[in-house]
Amino acid sequence: MLKRRQVVWFALAALASSAVAPAAPAETAYPARPVRVIVPFPAGGGTDILARLIAQKLTERFKQQFYIDNIAGSGGSNGTGQAAKAAPDGYTVLFAFSSFVVNPSLFAKLPYDPIKDFEPVTLAALTTTVLITHPSVPATSLKELGDHVRTTPDKYGFASGGFGTQAHLVGEQLRLALNINIAHIPFTGAGPSVVSVVGGHTPIGLTSLAAGLSQIRDGKVRALAVTSKTRSKALPDVPTMAEAGYPDVIGDSWVGVLVPAGTPKDIVATLHREIVRIIAQPDMQERLATLGYEPVAGTPKQFAEDIKREIATWTKVIRAASIKTQ
Repeated sequence: MLKRRQVVWFALAALASSAVAPAAPAETAYPARPVRVIVPFPAGGGTDILARLIAQKLTERFKQQFYIDNIAGSGGSNGTGQAAKAAPDGYTVLFAFSSFVVNPSLFAKLPYDPIKDFEPVTLAALTTTVLITHPSVPATSLKELGDHVRTTPDKYGFASGGFGTQAHLVGEQLRLALNINIAHIPFTGAGPSVVSVVGGHTPIGLTSLAAGLSQIRDGKVRALAVTSKTRSKALPDVPTMAEAGYPDVIGDSWVGVLVPAGTPKDIVATLHREIVRIIAQPDMQERLATLGYEPVAGTPKQFAEDIKREIATWTKVIRAASIKTQ
């Protein structure tokens, strides 16, 4: 046991050392350095376009660079897998497309788990899927397209942004609904698939409206139908699949924001708050409408519920259509 004098000496020494010890630095506000924004598709697609718009606004707000990292492949799984393995510190943000909830039902093995590996931030926006054709295709309606393809068996394929994307699944549903023999031709993203349709290399395609709208408006491709329940405000003259006679063909798309599981709750809350503010800005609302997006900006809890519900929905669609992995 220490003697009384020794105890006093140690107490004084400890007090002195604490007096001269430098104070712990205050916690640096988030973000203190550039933030990587993973888009699991090539540049030019709908997810990429929306991600760049929001990333630019976040950069302006925080005075830190939110930079885009396009990692394409496997219907979005490659980039999503990298995001899942990133440090949960708020410096990796994923802009996911609807394939995020489709791929678990298509692939036996994925580099991510949509529930366990991510913290939802917000469902940012919705966009419909649109059926497009090159002007050389002699069809101005869905019925005419079906009739034409049936008279030219094995001639046509349909382009999509990748295996397992909403565009692919809509194409498979159309193949069954129209009773046509048409092969799926997957690309690495919506942008490249639309380019192929514009060039006439793959004269029929399905894509998110956000990715194909400018080419439709410019007359480079023809829009035959959209998958939304009501006509798109961006394309009021284009009928819905239901109006065209095929109400069971569904496939709207969304873009959502997620971060790796374990990311601090305050960072998730900060990102959610700022993205909701950005989407609510009048200039952003106008830009989204021009691109064919419907703004949502829901809560993390709502997005988590949406993810679970859509996984169940697309599991049923995939089983019904007997879609097999490649």
